[in-house]
Amino acid sequence: MKIKNIFKLTVALLLPLMFFSCDRNTDSLTESQISVVPPIRSDLDVWLLENFVKPYNIDIRYKFNESDSNVARYLHSPYESNVRPFAELLQKVWIDPYNAVGGEDFIARFAAREFVFSGGFNFNPNVRTITLGFAEAGARITLFNLDFIDFTIRDFGANIRSYVNPIKTVQHEYGHILNQHIRVDVNYGLITRAGYTGQWFDFSLPVARSLGFITRYARNNERDDFVEMVSEMLIRPRADYDAIIDAIPSTNAQTLLRQKEAMVVEYYLTNFNIDFYALQELTSQAVIDLQQ
Repeated sequence: MKIKNIFKLTVALLLPLMFFSCDRNTDSLTESQISVVPPIRSDLDVWLLENFVKPYNIDIRYKFNESDSNVARYLHSPYESNVRPFAELLQKVWIDPYNAVGGEDFIARFAAREFVFSGGFNFNPNVRTITLGFAEAGARITLFNLDFIDFTIRDFGANIRSYVNPIKTVQHEYGHILNQHIRVDVNYGLITRAGYTGQWFDFSLPVARSLGFITRYARNNERDDFVEMVSEMLIRPRADYDAIIDAIPSTNAQTLLRQKEAMVVEYYLTNFNIDFYALQELTSQAVIDLQQ
C-alpha cells in the first residue's frame, strides 16, 4: 500500500513538469534551417533541368561528389564541355528510340533516376580489365572515361576511344535496369550454363562465340549474358548482327545464339510490348548518325 502511494505521488509530481517542459520547448522553436533558396545554375544546368529532370525525372550528375565515386580509384569529373554531347547522345540512342516504340512515357516510367558522368578510366586492380559503367539498384547508371571518347571513331572492336563504347554501356546497363523491374526467364541461363566463368577475360572472342556467347563478357553470368545480347544487337543494324552470327564456324554455337536472341525478343514483347527489331532499327541508325 505504501509503495502504491509513493508511485501515485511520483506520477503526480512528474506530470506538471512534463507539461511545463513541452511548453517551454514550443516557445523556443525558430525558423527552419532548411534552405529554400533556389540553387545557382549554369547554362548547362538549366539545359539538363529542362531536358532530363522535368520530362523524365532523370538527374545528370557531372560534378565531383565522393559519394558518387570510389575514392580508392583515380576518377575525376568530366570536362564540362563533354557533358552536353553525352547527354544528347543519351537522348538520341536511348530515350528517343525507346519512347518511339514503347510509348512516349516509356523512359519516364522505366528509367534510372540518376546518371553519373566520370571523366577518367576505372581500372580494376589485379585484373586486366576496366569498368566502362555499371547500374545500381535500378536507380543509377555510372559512365566512365567520357573525356577520352572521340565522336569521329565508330569502332565496334577494341578501340577504347570509340563513341560506340558508351552507347553499348548504356544499352547494357539499361538492360539490367529493365531486368530489375521484370526478371528474365530462368531458362535463359540454361542455354549455355556450362560456359559461364568469372575468368571470362582469359579467353578470346572467337572462343566465347564458339561456345554460344556473343561477347567475352557475356560469359560472366547469365544476367550479363542477356544484356550483352541486348546491347550488341542495339548498337548495329540487324543485317550486321546476322552477319556476325552467320560467320561463326560452329553451327551449334549459331543455334545457341539464335535461341538467346529469340528469348530477348520475346522478353521485350511480352513484358513491355516492344518490337525489339523495330527498336534495333532506330538505335542502330542513331549510332550511325552520331558519327562526326
